[in-house]
Amino acid sequence: MSHTLVIKGHPLTAETSFSLKALDQFLSTYEAAHPSDTVTILDVFADNVPEIDADLAAAFNALASGTEFASLSAEQQAKVARFGELTDQFLAADKVVITNPLWNLGVPTRLKAWVDTINVAGRTFKYTAEGPIGLAGGKKVLHIQANGGVYNGNDASSQYLNSILNFIGIDDITSVYIEGHAYDPERADDILADALAKVDSIAKEF
Repeated sequence: MSHTLVIKGHPLTAETSFSLKALDQFLSTYEAAHPSDTVTILDVFADNVPEIDADLAAAFNALASGTEFASLSAEQQAKVARFGELTDQFLAADKVVITNPLWNLGVPTRLKAWVDTINVAGRTFKYTAEGPIGLAGGKKVLHIQANGGVYNGNDASSQYLNSILNFIGIDDITSVYIEGHAYDPERADDILADALAKVDSIAKEF
């Protein structure tokens, strides 16, 4: 039995989102093909994903200098604890599915906040004399992203996510780009149909 963590990085629904339509297709097929697996969905827009703000940054600095956790403010304690929960959740997953739109050539800010929780020194990577080494290897990742234009994986969002995942030791990454529907709206239905067929096939073996 495997544990699959699904990161929903879009604030809308499958009614209007190509990336979420693809995610729904993936989950339907995946759950039928892997009935014994556990699937956990984290909606970064609806769930509590703390952003690294003044509270968290100050708390991390204080903890690094030897301050006791109990000495932090109540708000800092809550944010640090939740941040750590999300790191633990990611580390416990065998497979991860990340779904998002391409917004202004980048990932949505709420997804970036989640990415910060999985890029943690001492947890998902460590520094050595030879350079940083990833500690989160062995996971499979599927990245589903909808792009209005056509970038073939050369957009900043895809490259950012791939670089972070590689940095923490993950190299088993499958990417599905649903792209070109804004550039060529007359082909939007065909573009979506091709993507749904692709994620359906991936889900059976993921």
